[in-house]
Amino acid sequence: MEYRYLGASGFKVPVLSFGTGTFGGKGEFFNAWGATDVAEARRMVDICLDSGLTMFDSADVYSATASESILGEAIKGRRDKILISTKATFRLGDGPNDVGSSRFHLIKTVDAQLKRLGTDYIDLFQLHGFDAKTPVLEVLSTLDDLVRAGKIRYTGVSNFSGWHLQKSLDTSDRYGLTRYVAHQAYYSLVGRDYEWELMPQGLDQGVGAVVWSPLGWGRLTGKIRRGQPLPATSRLHKTAEQGPPVPDEHLYRVVDALDEIARETGKTIPQIALNWLLQRPTVSSVIIGARDEEQLRQNLGSIGWNLTAEQVAKLDKASEVTKPYPYWHQSGFGERNPSPV
Repeated sequence: MEYRYLGASGFKVPVLSFGTGTFGGKGEFFNAWGATDVAEARRMVDICLDSGLTMFDSADVYSATASESILGEAIKGRRDKILISTKATFRLGDGPNDVGSSRFHLIKTVDAQLKRLGTDYIDLFQLHGFDAKTPVLEVLSTLDDLVRAGKIRYTGVSNFSGWHLQKSLDTSDRYGLTRYVAHQAYYSLVGRDYEWELMPQGLDQGVGAVVWSPLGWGRLTGKIRRGQPLPATSRLHKTAEQGPPVPDEHLYRVVDALDEIARETGKTIPQIALNWLLQRPTVSSVIIGARDEEQLRQNLGSIGWNLTAEQVAKLDKASEVTKPYPYWHQSGFGERNPSPV
């Protein structure tokens, strides 16, 4: 397992992390992802640790806190071997303060997460979304207090716009507060928006990407084909509208390119899609998920080898889309404003 620095920090994380959104299966949305119980989760953790994958990602809203509770049970007795990444900000309760990144909500939430996870610190805590109703200084000073209290080691964000993140980084720099080192962002061969602004920002500001849904919300499994119905077990049946949209023809064009490279390399489509991400600038870790042991072992096979430059170029071309303004205009000034890729 390769380890990389998380952004500009001195903290190293494995290039693959395990996403625990499949733990619990509470509610229709998360049940479509999976319903892993404690015994199965413990087995998944065993396999991950054997491979060198030591970081496990969760969130308070995953299966209405059940994901964190199951993860906490699964790692009992081996906390020193585990890195925990989790998130909060989205609504969790009916009260007026049960949502957002206010001092009230963050302190209450982190304390509850520590209990569920069975630990006294979180290695990487990320805001799950931007809270425009709470002053950025309040958010950052609260996180700084939690870091100084030893409850959080490193901080990051998820699903921020470029200006959300930059305003936060500038505020941290101005007041000498703990700085975000990670952005948990959507990025895949069928969703390359991350490259337009967030990737150049990550390079400039020292913020590493922790990639979620690297297989395009379950579309790059190799089971979705032109002219064929969705597989019976696909989560897309119930969650497609809640995930990132992908035009069918664009998906099929990318899958055609993946098929060609699969024949050349002997690797599976998911392994190729994950390996492509691991060669992109700013990517510190890619979150993989799995319903079962077979899926997990297949995803772990995405490391230990690399696509050739020609294969990467083929995938780049197949997955390219027209950029929105001002990015298509900026691409004409590559002499002084080069693309990171």
